[in-house]
Amino acid sequence: MFNLAQAAQSSSQAAGSGEYLAMKLSPTHLLAGILEPVFAIRTEEDLGIGDTEGVRQMIDWCQRYHLNILQTLPINEISDDNSPYNALSSLALEPTTIAVSPRRIPDLSQEKFEALAPAALLEELREGPVNYPKVKALKRKLLEAAFDSFVANQIDAKSDRAALFGSFTKEHTDWLTDYALFRVLMEENGGLPTWDRWKLEHRAPVEARKWLDSLPEKRRDKLTRKQLFFMYVQWLAFGQWESLKAYGSERKVYLMGDIPFGVGRFSADVWANRAIFDLDWSGGAPPEKVFKVDAFTQKWGQNWGIPIYRWDELRRRGFDWWRTRVGNIRKVFHFYRIDHALGFFRIYSFPWTPDWNAEYLLLSPEEAAAKAGGRMPGFKQNPDDTSEHKAANQAQGEEIMRVLIEASGDTSIVAEDLGVVPDYVPPTLQKLGIPGFRIPTLFRDNDGRYADPKKYPRLSLAQPATHDHPPLAAAWEECWQNIAAARNVEANRRELRLMMEFAGLKNGEPPRHFTDSLLEAFSRAVLTSPSWLSVFQITDVFGVTPRFNIPGSVSPTNWTYRLPQTVNDLDEDPVFLRRAEMFSRVARESGRVLD
Repeated sequence: MFNLAQAAQSSSQAAGSGEYLAMKLSPTHLLAGILEPVFAIRTEEDLGIGDTEGVRQMIDWCQRYHLNILQTLPINEISDDNSPYNALSSLALEPTTIAVSPRRIPDLSQEKFEALAPAALLEELREGPVNYPKVKALKRKLLEAAFDSFVANQIDAKSDRAALFGSFTKEHTDWLTDYALFRVLMEENGGLPTWDRWKLEHRAPVEARKWLDSLPEKRRDKLTRKQLFFMYVQWLAFGQWESLKAYGSERKVYLMGDIPFGVGRFSADVWANRAIFDLDWSGGAPPEKVFKVDAFTQKWGQNWGIPIYRWDELRRRGFDWWRTRVGNIRKVFHFYRIDHALGFFRIYSFPWTPDWNAEYLLLSPEEAAAKAGGRMPGFKQNPDDTSEHKAANQAQGEEIMRVLIEASGDTSIVAEDLGVVPDYVPPTLQKLGIPGFRIPTLFRDNDGRYADPKKYPRLSLAQPATHDHPPLAAAWEECWQNIAAARNVEANRRELRLMMEFAGLKNGEPPRHFTDSLLEAFSRAVLTSPSWLSVFQITDVFGVTPRFNIPGSVSPTNWTYRLPQTVNDLDEDPVFLRRAEMFSRVARESGRVLD
């Protein structure tokens, strides 16, 4: 019988981790850096998607240009839409971020690697955007081969390496066992995460364990071994990422991760922790000025499909699940960004899930209410309609944020506070010492002009665009394309002039293309702001137009774009080299270098 308990050897040493500088980065020193999704990083030896080796190389690249922050998008295990904001687990790390090679995983032999990853396949995967189905399939085969070797040569031999794995499983047991069982049950149900459509005996943890215990020994052992495989993969992932954090600390390049406020309805989190989620409501955002990608979003807002939290139950439990979530991310990052931090105060909620959006699109508010049983979209816990409700929302947000601060230790928090922002949120974040965001295009005066960046608060992160916005060059080109097509000509000409004005270029006509001088002027305007942190998308450093994501849309190009050059070749491109050197120079001139 294969015994899962064999892995539970005690050890005081964490798997794959090194010593890292314990510190709390301070707003007393301005910092600059870049944002690049892990999947977008290209190296000579990757398997068709960015991985921890690519991140390691980007740390070196940042150090070379005196940049102290390397920000990523969420790195939790993605679901079938490949969005980093729709994870299968908010606690597990994405397996495709693992650098899978004999050099990085001692359990994987060179012979096995070459047999499973022939040169022709690697050449195919390394071209163009991410091909998720093929990349995932290849990495799965390689990780299974490594695991088989590990079981035979390490666990069965009760080696020191097996003890390290046992230490990891014991440290993470409060979430890891549920996650591993969820992943096994997914595969028992056609690979689908929709647990509410699984076999009845699989839909909840207690019943699923009873079902597993009732199986014949051979079948049970096979599934238990598969659970161990998923734990092994997480051990590798955490080990590589913890090493990256230590590597960044040594080079004063600090990693910034991302925690989405919500979790996927069909995730291990919801399956295993049903009591802390309200599945009758679907979180999202109200209609607002910026995102109008389709008729539903313009009329009703964004329906993300995330279940909302039962804060009363989380409070009763001492916010244990959130403490675990923060505990996982602090192991691998120096900073983390909370996506949609406004949700801690109140969350816009729909009484239907996104698959019903089309049914409600053309309905009047009265018709929608009748169809939804008298319920309508709105803010929960309370709307911001009275001083009492505002006070209650503010108090809830502050309480939860204090829990996160306590759980974060030496890891710093940044709050993405964009959208329809209540007046009590910015002062609450300032009170707690948490930077909010300043995106130039979103912060404007009453006449539409960009707010003066010299007036940005010190406790903020200034960024020309996030992954949800077009890069600077793309926004510039879009205005000119609209002018050429005679669409809102005057409005687009005005926007071009406003961008130039923000950049300090008040004289002259806007050039047809986004030039080096425009890029430098815009970069200088942001980098010389008082904001503690200033982070540019890698596409804005290089002044290129591709996007990583178009929010509110379902597109095969979302989350697939990769820079055409490998990290080592970035400096071989004369345009990229010139613009990287410019960005580094302006950052240094702005006092944003931590030596």
